[in-house]
Amino acid sequence: MADRLSPSARSSLMQRVKQKNTAPEKIVRSLLHRLGYRFRIHRKDLPGTPDIVLPSRRVAIFVHGCFWHGHDCRRGRAPSSNLEYWGPKLESNRERDSRKAAALAAAGWRVVVVWQCELDDEFALVRRLSSLLVTGAEIVPLEFLSDSR
Repeated sequence: MADRLSPSARSSLMQRVKQKNTAPEKIVRSLLHRLGYRFRIHRKDLPGTPDIVLPSRRVAIFVHGCFWHGHDCRRGRAPSSNLEYWGPKLESNRERDSRKAAALAAAGWRVVVVWQCELDDEFALVRRLSSLLVTGAEIVPLEFLSDSR
């Protein structure tokens, strides 16, 4: 299927995609704040600059868009056009995510990934985050990129 936008219109659209303070990130931060947790955002002194950091619990949270990070869900489908660009691009994103998670784990941090599609069920996400932060029971394995919800 051909792209419905011209190359210049597609380029303009992609340039507007934010890397920090995205809507999913803000939703997760709001949930954490309502649960009573205080955190730091975008800590540049940590490997990979996690989106949300809870220093006292040594938890680093990444909020991933399903498309950009190749999640195995409806939103994570690769585009059907320009595969020679998108295939390697999405694969390099996944590899970079793994490197960031490994570096944080090696530094003694627990890594949590919240996928954009998880925001559809706010109750389940609150339950998951609460469980993780209260008990520390959930530790996301480095193979989190192949996991679906």
